[in-house]
Amino acid sequence: MLDSVRPMKNDDARRNPPPTLEDVARRAGVSTATVSRCLNGTGTVRDETRERVESAVAELGYTPHFGARALASNRTGTIGIVIPTMENAIFAHGLQAMEETLSKQDVTLLVATSGYSPEREMEKIRALVARGVDGLALIGFGRQPEVYDFLASRAVRFVVLWSYRADSEWPCIGFDNRRAAMDMADRVMAEGHRKIAMIAGMTVGNDRATARVAGVRAAMAKQGLDLAPEQLIECQYSLAKGEAAVSRLLSVPKPPTAVICGNDVLAVGALRGARLAGMSVPQDLSIVGFDDIELASAVDPALTTVHVPHRRMGRAAARFLLSPSDETGEAGNFCFETEIVMRSSLGVANSDLRRG
Repeated sequence: MLDSVRPMKNDDARRNPPPTLEDVARRAGVSTATVSRCLNGTGTVRDETRERVESAVAELGYTPHFGARALASNRTGTIGIVIPTMENAIFAHGLQAMEETLSKQDVTLLVATSGYSPEREMEKIRALVARGVDGLALIGFGRQPEVYDFLASRAVRFVVLWSYRADSEWPCIGFDNRRAAMDMADRVMAEGHRKIAMIAGMTVGNDRATARVAGVRAAMAKQGLDLAPEQLIECQYSLAKGEAAVSRLLSVPKPPTAVICGNDVLAVGALRGARLAGMSVPQDLSIVGFDDIELASAVDPALTTVHVPHRRMGRAAARFLLSPSDETGEAGNFCFETEIVMRSSLGVANSDLRRG
């Protein structure tokens, strides 16, 4: 019966205190220093001794005191990252690779989200720094200088991910978003498309989305083409927004023959919107994406998209933040290459539509 369950009071906790380092040492028949070496992985300990210590830890249910270890080492064994959102898979593989790499060094990854809000991102950064993270990863460069001033004043080691600038004064591990979008636009135009539209992410405060729009504009300009205001729709990254955006683009008298999307989520939404409009992809309309998330190859037709090395960026970020702060070199300023993955959603421009 629930009434018979008595909540544990402070007196109970005092009568049954948690096991201590000294308890483990007594049970294993070794010194507390030996127990510490076993738990911290420092120094040389005989296998037989290590087994006795591990057995004692398991029998007693001992857990090292996090606060004491942090005070002793001046490190908390935590790394923080602030990402814009968890609502789609854009950052999932990078986060997973980062966490796997950190966990091998007994470092915990703390994840916070900003909702693409600069104010909220600053709140999350302050909260993670207050928790004493040993390092911090941020997505993109699109934030106020005060953020970097704050991190410098607290001597927090950090790295910018998913973006790259050759002249960056801050460590960055990413890729050239503008170049990648240019390459995709070039590939679309190589299939004969000249009436091109774009569904982009919101560019305000998002340097990745801004760079991708700039890349498409630059590629089109080389061919004497212009991305007119009515051919560019900015929206939040969601299937519903992609669907609504392509419906708008197809409602004009002379619709595009190809739509370049700022990410795969928007592109999949656009595929659905095109089908609802009675369009066949790629026969009537070509649609391409960006990121190469798993969804890109699962839809029908499968998306032609830009492959982004999410996992490699995550691993590189973890290695950089784990390295001593006085180490320098390309590990903290590295540009990964992207590549176009050709699938079924990009086809040759329909000649009848091109004459329209």
